[in-house]
Amino acid sequence: MRRKNIVLCGFMGSGKSTIGNLLSKKMGMAFIDLDAYIEKKENKSVSQIFEESGEEYFRQLERDAVKELAYKKSIILATGGGTLTFQQNVDTLKNANNKIILLDLPVEVISKRLQGDTKRPLLNRPDKEKVMRELYEKRLPLYRSAADIIVNAANSPMQVCMEIISNI
Repeated sequence: MRRKNIVLCGFMGSGKSTIGNLLSKKMGMAFIDLDAYIEKKENKSVSQIFEESGEEYFRQLERDAVKELAYKKSIILATGGGTLTFQQNVDTLKNANNKIILLDLPVEVISKRLQGDTKRPLLNRPDKEKVMRELYEKRLPLYRSAADIIVNAANSPMQVCMEIISNI
């Protein structure tokens, strides 16, 4: 029987890549960042994809990548902030018997973490704070309903890692 994949979800800035890398080392599993995977396949940054082809095109690439990765063996997958806001992606991951873990973090902490960040296309605008809060309010219930396990991502990365390991 294959080892269940671990799928990290949460709002942008919640630490999915940091925690994913740490878990990878601790558990001896490969780490894949979904956005980086798409960037490599397209040979463009997520920002460039959004700019040149639009969000809908990016979301299709994302759906395709989720389908490709859902049945891989023993991976830790860090999803993009919007990935699990689409039920089709959640269903694909659940049907492949993956463990979905929400890295839960208050919007105030996320706001501090994302200060000065210019790499996130959905927040590259003058009303960044307002848009971020609206997106957060909209996405959080979707993350919660998709998650098998919810961990407090305000703790240190090592604490978050150990909490995930003890819960799976």
